[in-house]
Amino acid sequence: MVFNTGAALLDAIVLAAVSKEPEGTYGYKITQDVRQAIEVSESTLYPVLRRLQRDECLEVYDMEFGGRNRRYYKITEVGRKQLQMYYEEWKVYTGKINLLFQGVE
Repeated sequence: MVFNTGAALLDAIVLAAVSKEPEGTYGYKITQDVRQAIEVSESTLYPVLRRLQRDECLEVYDMEFGGRNRRYYKITEVGRKQLQMYYEEWKVYTGKINLLFQGVE
């Protein structure tokens, strides 16, 4: 089961957040989207983004915004496959949890 560690869960949430934007999204927006699921600081998030880039799950490009460069992150095909694997594992994990709680009131 891949969700035994916080890192895998955070990777899955970050990939899911980035995948919602076909042209990519920037760090602050990713932080806000991830915070809808779990509390995370930017200092925690940016190393995750760099690791996902290094693992070829994300590609990065810069674009001018308001006179400054803004770094954008876009999910790759490798990232989509990883996200799909996380999603399948999550369904198994939550199914087992649901079985444990059946009949608990």
